[in-house]
Amino acid sequence: MSQYVAESGAPVALESHDQLVSYFESACKPRPKWRIGTEYEKVAVWAADGKAVPFTGGIEEVLRRLADCYGWRPVVEDGRLIALQGEGVAITLEPGGQLELSGAQYDTIHSASREFAEHVKQIVTAGSELGIAFLGLGMQPVSTLDEIEWVPKRRYRIMAPYMERVGSLGHRMMKQTATVQVNLDYSSERDAMMKMRAGMGSAALLTAMFANSPISDGRLNGYMSFRGHIWTDTDPARCGLLPFVFRDAVSFSDYVEYALDVPMYFIVRDGRWIDMTDFTFRRFWAQGHQHERATVADWNLHLTTLFPEVRLKGYIEIRSIDSQAPELMLAAPALVKGLFHEEDCLLAVWDLVKQWKWEERVDLYRAAHRQALKARIRGIEVAELARELIDIAETGLNRQRQGEQESEAMYLERLRDLVRRGRCPADVIIEKWNGSWERDVKRLVEGTAYRVTE
Repeated sequence: MSQYVAESGAPVALESHDQLVSYFESACKPRPKWRIGTEYEKVAVWAADGKAVPFTGGIEEVLRRLADCYGWRPVVEDGRLIALQGEGVAITLEPGGQLELSGAQYDTIHSASREFAEHVKQIVTAGSELGIAFLGLGMQPVSTLDEIEWVPKRRYRIMAPYMERVGSLGHRMMKQTATVQVNLDYSSERDAMMKMRAGMGSAALLTAMFANSPISDGRLNGYMSFRGHIWTDTDPARCGLLPFVFRDAVSFSDYVEYALDVPMYFIVRDGRWIDMTDFTFRRFWAQGHQHERATVADWNLHLTTLFPEVRLKGYIEIRSIDSQAPELMLAAPALVKGLFHEEDCLLAVWDLVKQWKWEERVDLYRAAHRQALKARIRGIEVAELARELIDIAETGLNRQRQGEQESEAMYLERLRDLVRRGRCPADVIIEKWNGSWERDVKRLVEGTAYRVTE
């Protein structure tokens, strides 16, 4: 979840619908200025027993050591160290202490790879000194909800009780799951909507290819991507697939209308977090609340609290992928860059999924959580569609090769090998869990822990 940044200067009042739309219009960038940004979440456990590391005495200490040793600037809230800030990058925490690197925006995955390798080196070094391991999984594997300490951010004190009112799995989403999100630029409204449509249409395929959360609460949970399933019963008003995206004439205005009718979480005034969960943004804008009127900053903050599979802000977020082992983590931004940065590749993605009816999309979305690449639509196994996606992405990445640099398609090699065999990361985890690991948590930790490689 995005780290809140206080508004600078005088607040700008919201006076017209055009202001809401212009937020997206002003973010359009010409093709030469497009970049890829990646957000990497990792679950942290005690290496000795696989239990979730608490914030107090654990994750907070990791942050402190990162600040002391590597020059990160501390971000403190109510006396607690809750985030770190760098130049164009940040390390933030999810509600259960999952550590997230919000990486810089790069024009190549090669640059992102160097950033990620340095990040892994830092967190593994800091963690090992404390007996902490960071795992390449999309889910806390051992600790139950009650065993995981809440990170003491003010926003979570509002979100947590609200989650219990609107779904049964919201606390699991907040405290146990981890993802990798890929952020894309767009050149125009048409380009943005095409990327939204193709991303939403292929969401189930991405989930299946990268499914990596088959173990939770110390046992197999019956899903390949339990993280993906959790989102289906977190908050129906702000999660999942968006049907209007598949309309031919979809526009920025349609996304604005959707966002206006999603219940809010909060607004921030002079450092105070005000509970707004009884208001949609449309109602707050029309009526105000406790003498407060809606501002542009409120709108921007509200957009960060919507969680569809593809999210529109000042860029497009692809949100369907479980967190990965280090050797597969960069396959996510590489795949997305190859698919979405070339117009004919983008159209090829859409061609692959455009014929499906809404009901079929929803059924596949849910089936992918349980069956991953073995799910089917119209008699076609997802593994076959996934192989086509990788072929399209390789074509796109090879075209984007710069000078003497190796093609960024190199980051797809491990993923390609898995998908060619009809397997996803969860298949590998399950096989080892039932086989050589003998359902031993310590072996699970040793087998999935991040390591520094030279």
